[in-house]
Amino acid sequence: MGATIAVLSQKGGTGKTTSVRTLTDVFRRVGLDVLAVDLDPQGNLSDYFDVDPEAAPTIGDVLAGGAKAEEAVHDGIIPANLSLAEAELMLAGKMGRELTLKRALKPLGERYDLILLDCPPSLGLLTVNALVAADHALLSAEAQYFALQGVEQALEVIELARDGLNPGLQWLGVVLNITDMRTVHSREAFESLREHIGAKLFRSTVRQSIAYAESAERAISILDHRPDLGADYVALADELLERLRMNEARERLKPLAEAAPRS
Repeated sequence: MGATIAVLSQKGGTGKTTSVRTLTDVFRRVGLDVLAVDLDPQGNLSDYFDVDPEAAPTIGDVLAGGAKAEEAVHDGIIPANLSLAEAELMLAGKMGRELTLKRALKPLGERYDLILLDCPPSLGLLTVNALVAADHALLSAEAQYFALQGVEQALEVIELARDGLNPGLQWLGVVLNITDMRTVHSREAFESLREHIGAKLFRSTVRQSIAYAESAERAISILDHRPDLGADYVALADELLERLRMNEARERLKPLAEAAPRS
């Protein structure tokens, strides 16, 4: 069985979706079969992967019971659009609503090495579904003053999911996105988080750059558009594989890490 990772944040603008898109790319480049699932009605991850806006079925259809998850896979991603917001409203009135995604994804568990769930930038029902379906939770936070507050709120939701519905859920840690470690503010945010959560804070940070928006607009991975920035995600992927104990994949990542330029 592969591992399912819910990637979440307490608010938007933390680089979460960019992380899912780029980590998916890194993992695929080292031979892992990765399924990305867009759980945000805005469909930004689907746009990143250049999925046809008219592609059907989507994750909304799956959660509404109109399609099976395997039918909704388009080039390695289950996309989302605004219909997902309607599906979420439908879920709210159902018994066992928190288990809907878990049940839907169960047949895919043996087909993929990793399933990455891109949660919406809120801690609502879709995020709870993701946490119940996942083996691991990864938090994305911006390197700013209120990062710790957002992380604590997200951890409360993780604990609720673990205590009530998914006791096996593991917290992988927190990655700081949109950072400029040359600034005192970013360094202080990093140290504040490290003081409170220790080793759960990833050593790797992802630098802030307009290049991410440019690569998204062109539907080109940052690994190709700006390899120097892509090196941040190669380092993060290495840490993730270490925490997931996927040592063979980590060995295959070494040539990519060694070739990645730094600036």
